[in-house]
Amino acid sequence: MAEMKCVGVVGAGQMGSGIAQLAATSGLDVWLMDADRDALSRATAAISSSVKRFVSKGLISKEIGDDAMHRLRVTSNLEDLSSADIIVEAIVESEDIKKKLFKDLDGIAKSCAILASNTSSISITRLASATKRPSQVIGMHFMNPPPIMKLVEIIRGADTSEETFIATKALAERFGKTTVCSQDYAGFIVNRILMPMINEAFHTLYTGVATKEDIDSGMKHGTNHPMGPLELADLIGLDVCLSVMKVLHEGLGDSKYAPCPLLVQYVDAGRLGRKRGVGVYDYRKATQKPSPRL
Repeated sequence: MAEMKCVGVVGAGQMGSGIAQLAATSGLDVWLMDADRDALSRATAAISSSVKRFVSKGLISKEIGDDAMHRLRVTSNLEDLSSADIIVEAIVESEDIKKKLFKDLDGIAKSCAILASNTSSISITRLASATKRPSQVIGMHFMNPPPIMKLVEIIRGADTSEETFIATKALAERFGKTTVCSQDYAGFIVNRILMPMINEAFHTLYTGVATKEDIDSGMKHGTNHPMGPLELADLIGLDVCLSVMKVLHEGLGDSKYAPCPLLVQYVDAGRLGRKRGVGVYDYRKATQKPSPRL
């Protein structure tokens, strides 16, 4: 497989913009695509601000930062990704929506291009089934936020080729990431372990064992976690946590993965976490805002 020169990213939210930043600061040309032009404007501003912060902290040189912004292009036209050597989707965590996107990308991307998903739990094998290139479909799960977190979880579908795996792993390492490889089972490695812990924290709150502050403080100071599980859920997004728990419950068939009713209720109420200003904590009130550390 030829050396990668251009990366396409679909989805200009926090994950997609972070992945685009990583690619651009690693010397690759980038197309960041989103149907929402306002989202593209926000992503461009966020990337520019983040790159400047990295430069000011001495993490990258000013030359690399300037070059990265020149390499970044944004578009609302999916067909502009036709020149990409790899396309990473970072859209909503819905299997049906992702499958439709993969089918569309399959008809647009050049024949040698890899199609990667940033999904945190959905089957790569099933996503690949929507394409005519299942050997070139792979999971590339970045942690949030991608420019800071060191891990990329690589997931091989049933038909993912060794060549695709090697190329994807090499790209993650070019980004300066540590990689782990998971087989294609619900939740993969990280969320198979993390999300049940978060769900249990909701049960602990739901049943009145302790306050949200004491649950988070207990895990931070008792197990040396940088953030409490409820704070982390707010950062991830409660809708994402619920979606992953549903995938685990359906995919593994064990009642221990059933989402906590309180988590379901918060999502139903639109309390999705930091991105909405309120989740477990109310971020609209400075006195209630926790201080997460990553």
